[in-house]
Amino acid sequence: MSNKILVFGATSAIAVEAAKIWAQRGAEFFLVARSKEKLEIIASDLRTRGAKSTYLQVMDLSDKSRHIELFQNISSQLADFDTVLIAYGTLGDQKRAEEAFEETEKELNNNFLSVVSLLTRLANIFEKRGSGSLAVITSVAGDRGRKSNYVYGTAKGALSIFLSGLRNRLGKTGVVVLDIKPGFTDTPMTANIKKGPLFVSASIVGQGIVNAIDKKKEIVYLPWFWEIIMMIIRNIPEKIFKKLSL
Repeated sequence: MSNKILVFGATSAIAVEAAKIWAQRGAEFFLVARSKEKLEIIASDLRTRGAKSTYLQVMDLSDKSRHIELFQNISSQLADFDTVLIAYGTLGDQKRAEEAFEETEKELNNNFLSVVSLLTRLANIFEKRGSGSLAVITSVAGDRGRKSNYVYGTAKGALSIFLSGLRNRLGKTGVVVLDIKPGFTDTPMTANIKKGPLFVSASIVGQGIVNAIDKKKEIVYLPWFWEIIMMIIRNIPEKIFKKLSL
């Protein structure tokens, strides 16, 4: 059972739903996000639901230069954390990225490089302890490049490969590395996307994350049917795939 939890991207709708469940278990939290106002509202709600304590850090996590400061604050307030959920990211404009490398570079930093910066520090901490759970939200978009979002998919796919390597490195230490691959989820990030039958609520994904961490899973598709969908997509021959509009 998770007791002391770091949540990076704590105002994410999915992260909030997972945190609500942990709060009911009396967890302690260190919450990081960009909006002070939203963080304070979420922290208050979690304490109402049973959270033992909530420590807050207002920070844009894409700014890697501030990560040293962040970990200094964590070590002084919740040094013995046992679970980490990394839930932040951006769904950029694919067309703008096609026109300007700067947009692509920004997306790769937001969704991959800044996360790797955090994971490098976290992995070293847990490796020394010989325990801990690292849970990271990637995406089904990282399973195969598609013209509609291949920049975002590239970042998430790279992150999944990094997590695979990290899992291989830490496999004998007792540290669990979980790659969380949600499909279409109804959140503010997808507000401008037309909703279809495959969309699910953030609460369903949040519950799935908690269950996966409890069971010490290593890869989870949420909901479950995305594992089948992506297996089919990954196995479409390239000659056919490149003609599809996905």
